[in-house]
Amino acid sequence: MIKSVSSLNGKKIFFASDFHLGVPSHDASLIREKRIVKWLDTIKDQAHTIYLLGDIFDFWFEYKHAIPKGFIRLQGKLAELRDAGIPIVLFTGNHDMWMFDYFPRELGIPVYRTPQLLQVGSQKLLIGHGDGLGPGDTYYKFLKKFFDSRLCQWLFARLHPNFGIGLASFWSRKSRISSMSREEKFQGEDGEFLLVYCKNMEKKMHHNFYVFGHRHLPLDLEINENSRYINLGEWVHFNTYAVYDGEHIALKTFDPA
Repeated sequence: MIKSVSSLNGKKIFFASDFHLGVPSHDASLIREKRIVKWLDTIKDQAHTIYLLGDIFDFWFEYKHAIPKGFIRLQGKLAELRDAGIPIVLFTGNHDMWMFDYFPRELGIPVYRTPQLLQVGSQKLLIGHGDGLGPGDTYYKFLKKFFDSRLCQWLFARLHPNFGIGLASFWSRKSRISSMSREEKFQGEDGEFLLVYCKNMEKKMHHNFYVFGHRHLPLDLEINENSRYINLGEWVHFNTYAVYDGEHIALKTFDPA
């Protein structure tokens, strides 16, 4: 269990994911980063906790003495919020799984790699990024195990940062989120792998809400009359996030205007 709280004391929990900072270009990413910082400013007075559920960066690797260049506005805002006493929790996604101790050590932000149970009062929320869950996608699940291995991380760390980060950035520009014209479409209840995962989990243990990212499509779907699956969408096309008040979750869209 990631956390158990008896009450939010009038505050709210915020969830967001899939900022994919770094693509499709420096200028477009910077505009998006400034928009995200503005969003964080608008929620700080209401926030009990902020959960960022993975793929915050389109690529991230922490060398022993170096991290990817850029994203300083977001890091500065996260530091400001933490210094103000607002808890922030990070989850790794499939694009930024190579987070290690930088955020916990420098910003006091814990990092989780697998779905976690969050309990608020009597309600249970299962939260995480969502990659590698549900049926199918065997090839990716194999790759994820390799990328998450100490061997792979050790080998990548042997590359000079200029080459390693440059190579990863090249591949990032070919990722599905980088294709600005591509729109994700609902695949039907049997085709939405995270919905299938949630339904199977619900048979084993009841959760009031399942909150995930990764899918890149904002979704609020019923699992049964007492349980819902929320997908947070992403910030390249949608600017969507979720707000939980201790009883209900609402998907919202941030309008910087």
